[in-house]
Amino acid sequence: MNSPRRLIIGVTGASGAVYARRALEAARDAGVETHLVLSRASEMTLRYELDMSGAQLAALADRRYAIGDVGAPISSGSFRTEGMLIAPCSVRTMSEIAVGATSSLLTRAADVVLKERRRLVLMVRETPLHLGHLRTMTALAEMGAIIAPPLPAFYAEPQSLDEIVDQSVGRALDLFDIDTPLVRRWGEDLEKGRRDH
Repeated sequence: MNSPRRLIIGVTGASGAVYARRALEAARDAGVETHLVLSRASEMTLRYELDMSGAQLAALADRRYAIGDVGAPISSGSFRTEGMLIAPCSVRTMSEIAVGATSSLLTRAADVVLKERRRLVLMVRETPLHLGHLRTMTALAEMGAIIAPPLPAFYAEPQSLDEIVDQSVGRALDLFDIDTPLVRRWGEDLEKGRRDH
């Protein structure tokens, strides 16, 4: 039997809760089973930024696990997934993953994804970055993680904040080979992809 396509989505307290909501919606629409874990700080950010509770966000996922549930299926490499998207990813979470300090289910799941050589995509939300941040990102990249800050793609000519979010989320999901209609692609959807001079 083939396992369903599964994606772990971790949400931290960094600004950018909208990325988590949109990723859950897009994965659901693409037929991907989602396994959600929220940090405690993320619940505050959800309220501040989206006027949404953790339970409301969890309603968009197939499964939700408590942050302290280190015995959850996603804490084991034998539970097959496409990998894990952390959206948004705080510097604290990024740093814990880099040193293997698996103090919660969120960081344990990320560590498992790395050890199993699956995709770990971190939508890191911080600026400016000091040298310690950059060294941590380098260490994670060397371990196999993909650092994918949600940066606006102005070539896609976004007309709204929602379109900027969609492009970033769609590109992050591209990294798991999850196809969505969120991305405006250069040379495909964008007719100006190449101009003759």
